[in-house]
Amino acid sequence: MALGSAPPAGIDVVDIAFWDRPPEQRLADFARLREHGAPVYFAEPRVPFVRSGKGFHALVRHADVVEASRNAKVFSSEPAATSPEPPPWLAKVFGTPMVNMDDPEHARLRRIVFRAFTPKMLATIEDEVRAIAARIVDDVEKQGPRDFVSQVAAPFQLAVICAMMGIPERVRPYVLSRVDAMTEYSGVRGSLASPRTLRLLYGNLRAIVDLHRLVARLGRARRAEPRDDLVSALVNANPDGERLSIPELGSFFDLLLVAGNETTRNTLSHGLRLFTDHPEQRDLLMDDYDARIGPAIEELVRYVSPIIQFRRTLKRDHELNGHPFRAGDKVVLFYPAANRDPDVFDDPDSLDISRSPNPHVAFGGPGPHLCLGANLARMELKIMFWELFTRLPGLRATGEPEYLLSSFDNGITRLPFTYDR
Repeated sequence: MALGSAPPAGIDVVDIAFWDRPPEQRLADFARLREHGAPVYFAEPRVPFVRSGKGFHALVRHADVVEASRNAKVFSSEPAATSPEPPPWLAKVFGTPMVNMDDPEHARLRRIVFRAFTPKMLATIEDEVRAIAARIVDDVEKQGPRDFVSQVAAPFQLAVICAMMGIPERVRPYVLSRVDAMTEYSGVRGSLASPRTLRLLYGNLRAIVDLHRLVARLGRARRAEPRDDLVSALVNANPDGERLSIPELGSFFDLLLVAGNETTRNTLSHGLRLFTDHPEQRDLLMDDYDARIGPAIEELVRYVSPIIQFRRTLKRDHELNGHPFRAGDKVVLFYPAANRDPDVFDDPDSLDISRSPNPHVAFGGPGPHLCLGANLARMELKIMFWELFTRLPGLRATGEPEYLLSSFDNGITRLPFTYDR
């Protein structure tokens, strides 16, 4: 293994304590890592029930993240793009998610699930997304404002995904509880010998099991009696004879619920806080919503970086940013750091919804793993922000957000809010 330089004093992105700090402090440490120059190496402890840690190099410069994203022939998503790396037996039991695959198998699955995100498919569900957004705001008006996450951000995206998949409304609260369990404390390896951390890892795994069982039952039912929903389309053969197996359907559902759900949910929650703190940006948006919402969404996801990181493994020796990597080395792509790189973004710590160009990597960066659901997320955000800002005058956050403790999911768990009634 080619070791990188040691991190600056006081920075340890492996420690759970790093992710329990205020976001501004973490971003300041990422700035120090960018200024450090060569990729910094972080050791990882050995963890029960998961792959033994070899340590990784942190990629924090925009150029490095883009190259690692684009060059899949060198920077592999196998054996895992997530942290901590799952044990080999997990894939045998539950199947391998697309994010943990390289071509040609990744390309095969991507062709199949792309049916969920074509412009034609998105056009067919746009009216339903608008109806879901309207119902959620209706409920806010009836119940009164309490917590933006539980009343708006979380149920909105979950309802859209469940509607696409054909999941009955009565089980959607259960699905949401399982998603929260899957992402809680995810990616953090600090103090992993403690009983507390082992309980959290068990909770993550149990949530995956529960969701796979649910979608497996649904997939088998749709094979027997297809309906006009996404699950039916995925588990029954397309014109080329391709379809998802039941384990592959479960892995796709995990990805859709976590990456897809959290991107929209987190951007909505952070977005309300940001527009509260920057009312001039909201005024600019509402002055010409149709013209400005597209650039505004790109700036929000850049600023927020709703998904924090993914991992890659070097397939062969390679030099990046002056550092000689060896085959088998691990790198972690930190999107919040890349999205604040001053070599790419002018005044990167400022929110500017008119920013152009805006080559952020919040949807995973260019290359074969660019987020399939990016256009769905854009459509959802456009619809929901319009519904919120036109029907709830003076909508604003009224307190500090409570953040999810995770190095993968830049989530807000609670955000008090109000509006002028």
